[in-house]
Amino acid sequence: MKANKSLNMKQNTKAQVGIGTLIIFIAMVLVAAVAAAVLIQTSGILQQKAQSTGKQSTQEVSSNLMVKNIEGVRATDGGSNVSSTIDMLKLQVGLNVGSSPVDVNQVVVSITDGSIAHNLVYAGNDKTYSTGSMASFDDVADDNLKRLLTVAGNPTKFYTVDRIRDEDQSFSQANPVMNTGDLIIVYISATSAGAVSSSYDYMGSLDAGAALVSSSLDLVPRTTVNIVLTPESGAATIAEFVTPSSYGVKETVQLYP
Repeated sequence: MKANKSLNMKQNTKAQVGIGTLIIFIAMVLVAAVAAAVLIQTSGILQQKAQSTGKQSTQEVSSNLMVKNIEGVRATDGGSNVSSTIDMLKLQVGLNVGSSPVDVNQVVVSITDGSIAHNLVYAGNDKTYSTGSMASFDDVADDNLKRLLTVAGNPTKFYTVDRIRDEDQSFSQANPVMNTGDLIIVYISATSAGAVSSSYDYMGSLDAGAALVSSSLDLVPRTTVNIVLTPESGAATIAEFVTPSSYGVKETVQLYP
């Protein structure tokens, strides 16, 4: 007789466990890849922003105008009669060491005598929002200065400039860009009502060719004057001084420093 044989079926789950582990492993790899991609993208954006911020910060620190000297000029009739006020300011302006080039077109000059305040733009700036450039502005600095002093409204809106030192000959009335080493004069009209009523037409040795017009400023002795030069980028430059207690017979008065 043959022995009875029994067949036992065993359930093998090892393969199923292996597939589940593989699925979990793949999912973890995908999550890690996505996370890595996000981190790389974020770090790239942060790096770009850091570089941009660093460049802007460097420019803010380095692009500084420097007021080296300020002289005041009194109006005259071409003879012995001299105004009792300072009627024009001459600012010698340069750049600090390491400064980036500065476009004078975009420099705003703010001046106040404690009672009246003006925000002035460069006379040749045709991109100003409300005024446009000074009428009849041209490439001759003396002509522009005369128009500043003798045309009504100009002293409250504009300033003019002329170059003193410009080794590379890059500075002009139409393109007033300062480079390191350049030195310019900024002219601000401060003609008082008293000088206007006296019909003065000379500013120092300059024959304005017509009667001077009022700037509404009144720079009598002992006046506190505050001037702020604000470039397009970089820190603003402040020059504050008090006019002397007496001007004597001088037509040109040293004011700052």
